[in-house]
Amino acid sequence: MALAFHRQGEGPPVVLLHGGGPGASAMSNFGRTIGALSPHFDVLAVDQPGYGDSVEEPISGQYFTSASRSLADLLDKLGIERADLVGNSLGGGTAVRMALDFPDRVRRLLLMGPGGLSLNVFAADPTEGVKRLGAFARDPSRERIGAFLRTLVFDPSLITSDLIDERFAVASSRAALRAMGEMGASFAAHPEEGLLWRDAHRIRHETLLVWGREDRVNPLDGALVALKLLRNARLHVFGGCGHWAHLEKFDEFNRLAIDFLTEGGRS
Repeated sequence: MALAFHRQGEGPPVVLLHGGGPGASAMSNFGRTIGALSPHFDVLAVDQPGYGDSVEEPISGQYFTSASRSLADLLDKLGIERADLVGNSLGGGTAVRMALDFPDRVRRLLLMGPGGLSLNVFAADPTEGVKRLGAFARDPSRERIGAFLRTLVFDPSLITSDLIDERFAVASSRAALRAMGEMGASFAAHPEEGLLWRDAHRIRHETLLVWGREDRVNPLDGALVALKLLRNARLHVFGGCGHWAHLEKFDEFNRLAIDFLTEGGRS
């Protein structure tokens, strides 16, 4: 699948992989982050399959596997041999699968509440966020997308009426609704392949796990399994923060990301 992308800056390549949920895209999740990181890196913000301008082609196979292959193809097209991957939620799952299937193409991983890698130890399963997402998928409405978006943050004032309107307009298009159904079917048809935590012990890349203490989509207790399985991982927890750590803790997150991605120089 051909992936749409936004590119800005010069320097070592860093790929931003956005989270899922109705109306998501590279720019909706990482619009501000691109500007913060581009003075330091060659930033590639990708619309994942089924989102943004990557919505026209059908989704086939297991989602994380298909998305990582498409990303590898895009890097080939752009002549990028190796890149750092920054993934939020669904994008974190794609980044992990990329590290598993194409380990030589990945330098470091920065994962924020990654999908498929965490395992709820104490929190309810499905989580509140996943339940809200499922409710929208079954019966899309502005009210339901608003309820879902509010589970992504600790500070509800961040979910404005304009944001809800914007996301709902994108999510309710015929192509977006079709893609949402295809993505759900891909996870249902290949459940074992989506359990990335089972293979996480094979990942040797330097990894920074970032979590919001009040994450209601992939709760913090899910980080315990990932932290134990990943051989070269560390964990940073933001208090007063939900699933969107890169937005709720914008300045702190950017400093953390720049420090991690430039630590020890490039190799």
